[in-house]
Amino acid sequence: MTLVAVQKPYGIHWLHPGNAFSGTLDDDPRREGYPLEVNGILITLVSYQVLMLGIGWWASKKNTDSEDYYLGGRKLGPVIAALSASASSSSAWSLLGVSGAAFAWGLPAIWLIPATITGFLINWYLIAPRLYSQSRNSGALTLTEFIAGPRGDPARLTIMRMGAVVILFSFTFYIAAQFQAAGTTFASVLGIEQTTAILVGAAVVLTYVWLGGFWAASVTDSVQGILMAFSALLLPLLAIIAVGGPVSLVDGLVSGSTGVYQLWTDQATLPAALGFVCGLFGIGLGYPGQPHVVNRFMAIESQKAIVQGRRIAISWACIIYPGMVLLGWCGRLLVDDLGDGEQLLFVLASLLLPAMLAGVMVSAILSAIMSTADSQLLVAASSVSHDLRDSHATPGHGLARARWVVLLIGLLAVGLAIGFPDRIFSRVLFAWQALAAAFGPLLVITLWRGPVRPAWRIAALATGFLLTVTLSWTVDSPGDWVERLVPLAMALGLAWLGSNSSR
Repeated sequence: MTLVAVQKPYGIHWLHPGNAFSGTLDDDPRREGYPLEVNGILITLVSYQVLMLGIGWWASKKNTDSEDYYLGGRKLGPVIAALSASASSSSAWSLLGVSGAAFAWGLPAIWLIPATITGFLINWYLIAPRLYSQSRNSGALTLTEFIAGPRGDPARLTIMRMGAVVILFSFTFYIAAQFQAAGTTFASVLGIEQTTAILVGAAVVLTYVWLGGFWAASVTDSVQGILMAFSALLLPLLAIIAVGGPVSLVDGLVSGSTGVYQLWTDQATLPAALGFVCGLFGIGLGYPGQPHVVNRFMAIESQKAIVQGRRIAISWACIIYPGMVLLGWCGRLLVDDLGDGEQLLFVLASLLLPAMLAGVMVSAILSAIMSTADSQLLVAASSVSHDLRDSHATPGHGLARARWVVLLIGLLAVGLAIGFPDRIFSRVLFAWQALAAAFGPLLVITLWRGPVRPAWRIAALATGFLLTVTLSWTVDSPGDWVERLVPLAMALGLAWLGSNSSR
């Protein structure tokens, strides 16, 4: 790995070849401050983890029943709702995956910005207001319960069990990706073995979710969302200065391109270019189908809070995604032959920042990881302990069972992360799209056209999920547009035909 020298306040620093985040070279004559640099990062990380665990302990005092544990008693304010929904939808994918994609792709990564922001707009303007009111009227605690219909509906139990299976399958992959990213972070900073690092990162997340449930997840997500936004502002700014400014960045990105399609999409023909762009926009269309995101709309305290929250959430998205794309672009000029592009943020944080701020950047990565893993653990737990059983228990029951389910699912994801590692970008998008096609079309039609008839509801959920999994493993298309758009369209058509308004 070849790195460009960057002038830091205490001298020019480099990285160990072959190690993505290890400080300065042993033979660097200006290396005297290196132990303090590592200690500074470690102090920041430990302090951050203690804060997260403290929030979990505080939140544990607020849980008296299942509605508190799963939806915070439906009393979420606009700031916490906006930041927690945003952070939980973004995961390690937004910091490590998006910056890594921009590093690998170059200018074509620009389409990730409108694609993801479109998803935020769809969720906050179209989904949130209707789901807030309709979920309260129905008394549903989970997204699966909402689309399954009221008690007595002939498809209710089937839908809830199918939905639980889809969520468990998808979130096991999704949570495993977060734990793998947490392990990479700890291993890179602390120099410990990857398996041990995964166990350490998973233990912190599992502990505060076990204690505090939805309140812990939402409050910690808010802290993490602020930290992620700070990182997405500061580090890209320093990186573009190190590159030499916007003009130097643009010159470096466009050099070597042979045509407009290749420059903007890395495709040779117009149809392939359109497929690439449409495939990326399929990511944004998948936002309504994410149970760990839309449950914030079921938990928010009022319609007024939705209006306030959407401004915060969309502003946050306009910081995170352009910032990470810009960081990846700068990395193409600052770092050569980086084996794993998803390590770019570690590399640039160590090159461009003093120890304490580098620790903040690493904590931001852990924030992205934890903010998604905790929310997904809760949704997965609710699927097993509530949806899968369609429990008739009173609201005071089921809290202990929910906590044990959180632990069991977390352990399963840890096993997958250790035994079957994969790239964060691809694993997250696979799980994301499976959830999107299974739940998104049914949710949209139910909110806007009313209940979908039982057989059509089952067909839409099964078709969206199974078709996504099948196409993901069999078809390779520009931007993966086939697996992202075809299942969504098929499931939406089935839900539309089966809606009460279509009769």
